[in-house]
Amino acid sequence: MNLPDWKAIEDRYEAPTYARYPVVFTKGEGVHLYDESGKRYVDLYGGHCVSILGHSPTRVIEAVHAQALELPFYSNVVYHPSRARAARALVEMAPDGFDRVFFCNSGTEANENAIKLAWMHTGKTHMLSTTGGWHGRTLGSIAVTHTDKMRSPVAFALPDVSFVEFGNLGSLEAALTSRDDIAGLIMEPIQSISGCVMAEPDYYRSVRELCDRHGVVLIFDEIQTGVGRTGRFSISEWFGMRPDLITLAKSLGAGFPIGAVLMPERIAAGLKIGDLGSTFAGGMMAMAACEATLAEIREKDLMARAGDILRSLSDALRGTDVTLRGMGALIGIELPKPAKEVTGELFRRGWITGTSDDPFVMRLMPPLITPSELLTAFAAELTDILR
Repeated sequence: MNLPDWKAIEDRYEAPTYARYPVVFTKGEGVHLYDESGKRYVDLYGGHCVSILGHSPTRVIEAVHAQALELPFYSNVVYHPSRARAARALVEMAPDGFDRVFFCNSGTEANENAIKLAWMHTGKTHMLSTTGGWHGRTLGSIAVTHTDKMRSPVAFALPDVSFVEFGNLGSLEAALTSRDDIAGLIMEPIQSISGCVMAEPDYYRSVRELCDRHGVVLIFDEIQTGVGRTGRFSISEWFGMRPDLITLAKSLGAGFPIGAVLMPERIAAGLKIGDLGSTFAGGMMAMAACEATLAEIREKDLMARAGDILRSLSDALRGTDVTLRGMGALIGIELPKPAKEVTGELFRRGWITGTSDDPFVMRLMPPLITPSELLTAFAAELTDILR
């Protein structure tokens, strides 16, 4: 039987965006993906850090299916049980002090609304961001993304933003004291696309103190670190501090598109009806996916697996010429040869991994259900390739 050339059809009709692997995946189950020929791959990348429960998680699929049979969608101008349950579950799992949530549809939309909240809360308009940060592809998010190839084509339309050196408190303090119109600072606590770069815990605590001193809203972009991927629901819990706003997406729906901004009551109290909104935000199927994802993580204590994943990989790679970065199940592997070569060979052997803006760092974002023996097998393949 001749299969359709799906690659050619996509290339013909879709606008060119991503550079893609030359493969057509037709099925996913747990940590595995299957192409149209039936070849099985181990997915340690999770579709850009999305598949925190693996592929086709039963509980999420059943929840979305059941909701689709009842009422697939109505806008958030009406109340609905699925949204009420998801909002309650999310606030209850979040760190203390995050009393309210605004639902949206993606990570970039969550960041756009967090920036808007900072503007509205402070009455100021200037934003700070960090070198090496990545926050999304819509205009507000591009403005705070430190990547010239993203910013240059639309520079004329971007809001007012300055960049401070990530990990450098002196750089931040100088920026905060140089002007009095700064509304907020947005940062990725682990800079994933930059190669899973992070600072020492004291840095984040000091950033919190500086923002408090200058009346600046601190936004943690936890699109990748959130929902338990580092072993805590928010990475801020490891640092013993709290940002003012947390943005979430990717893992929050375990594959179903959803974003969210978590905020304290003191910021939510300043909102008026109509200040925030989105037609599809809080849609019933997205809420069912969110509720089911959070329930699965909570009831099976999957956040505890994040640390096990990093430890298993670290143990299996001990004695090799690599360095691990990141936390939990958001991992950068610094390699002695170009990451693109290594990820390409791993792909040929049936392992899906990712690269980064650092040409020598490979990224892994495995599901929290990934068994330790699979990580040991991956380490053996990687060691063989490097040898």
